[in-house]
Amino acid sequence: MAASEISGPRTYGNWRKPTSPGIHGLGMAGTMGLLGGLVLVVLSMLISLWLAIFVAVGVGLSLLPLLLRDTHGRNGLQRATARLAFRNGRKAGKNVYRSGPLGRTASGTCQLPGLAAQSTLAEATDAHGRPFALLSVPSANHHTAVLQCDADGASLVDSDQVDTWVAYWGQWLAALAYEPNLVACSVTIEAAPDPGIRLEREVSGNIDPQAPPLAQAVLREVVQTYPAGSATLTTRVALTYSGAAQAGQKRRDAQAMGTELGLRLPGLASNLSMTGAGPATPMTASDLAEAVRVAYDPSVAVLVEEARGSGGSGITWDEAGPIAAEEAWGHYRHDGAFSITWSMSEAPRGEVFSSVLASLLLPHPDISRKRVTLLYRPHDPASAARVVERDRKDSLFKAQQAKMGNARDSIAVRAAEQAAREEATGAGVVRFGMLVTATVTERDELDRAAAAIGNISAPARVALRRVYGAQASAFAAALPLGLVLPHHLRVPQAVRDAM
Repeated sequence: MAASEISGPRTYGNWRKPTSPGIHGLGMAGTMGLLGGLVLVVLSMLISLWLAIFVAVGVGLSLLPLLLRDTHGRNGLQRATARLAFRNGRKAGKNVYRSGPLGRTASGTCQLPGLAAQSTLAEATDAHGRPFALLSVPSANHHTAVLQCDADGASLVDSDQVDTWVAYWGQWLAALAYEPNLVACSVTIEAAPDPGIRLEREVSGNIDPQAPPLAQAVLREVVQTYPAGSATLTTRVALTYSGAAQAGQKRRDAQAMGTELGLRLPGLASNLSMTGAGPATPMTASDLAEAVRVAYDPSVAVLVEEARGSGGSGITWDEAGPIAAEEAWGHYRHDGAFSITWSMSEAPRGEVFSSVLASLLLPHPDISRKRVTLLYRPHDPASAARVVERDRKDSLFKAQQAKMGNARDSIAVRAAEQAAREEATGAGVVRFGMLVTATVTERDELDRAAAAIGNISAPARVALRRVYGAQASAFAAALPLGLVLPHHLRVPQAVRDAM
């Protein structure tokens, strides 16, 4: 009997959340603060006992917020700083955006708000002669190209074929570590109502006037009734490269990056076809501008589809943003729509099947438009070895702190050791995250959409945290724009990881 006949369904897992070593959950920053506080207490005892007690109480109170963690692992200091920053921004009016000729923008255009305000969009040509959009963010010197895929789907597909797709997807992600100057990769799956414009255009363009009347009547009825209640799924892959100076290379501008990406896109797109993503084609500047415009104002989706059939909508990058937007503590209002964005705080524990995210990706009747974005940051081979070895040492240090053996700590140690062995044999190491955005057309529907996300995320075994105080930035990061959030933080990512 073949091995495939006796083995059960294939499972996946063994992902590790980066942790910081520290004493009793304080992290590296908290531990260093504790050691520094102990030194101050000892020095204060040389002056006065009461002074030492006062210093000890002050050190304890300052470290207390680092110990108070919620269910998503955020400590009290992080929650307090987020609320303070949002309150100060709201007082300064930074949560309100008005564009257009009568808006607050100096240019009078409808440019994107927030993190993408300084972005520029150009168009280059790849090695196959296909035009593609090149999105540049000058503040980070990042340049992004977006591929649009026509995924095959897993319906009526053998499990062996699905396993093959997953294996090729893992190889494609691991190969990104060898891509020169690649910073990040994101995959955006968007579920939206199907207006039926494309179906009507396809049928009307291919119907035979000499066909029997009954056949023509059936086709017309299909065009009228099929789009009702149906949805469309779009998949976009954004590849973000850095134009910063490297060893032996000068700093490159958008034109130089367009030439370089044009040589790399065909190979990356062809390899995606083996992952079940179907044919991958580069998005043009017009396609990307239309997709972003529809994301900020879903009411123009039908108009954009109709315009595509007559030669294009003509939307430019300066017109892709919203006319008005307002960020609240727990949601984001943009033009005539309301959105809530969640971030993944914990990946599924244990082993999962390849269909673990199916419920989260499928359309939902209580949500007008739903966007699930997977964020990847591959480590190069040199840093990958350091990451897994540091993770293995951190897990051992944490397990040795407990007086009695902890089952979760022992499993974490074994998982870290397995990851180190796999990396030593050539496996790639990738940091990943996930953003989920639910968009509705009425404010009263926000609670129902939030409940729907909670229901469909439970089968996916994903812990989602509502991005309070940063809804506008999270909404932009969930779009296929290639925004790398760690490069836009005021507090460096290394400091955040140490907490």
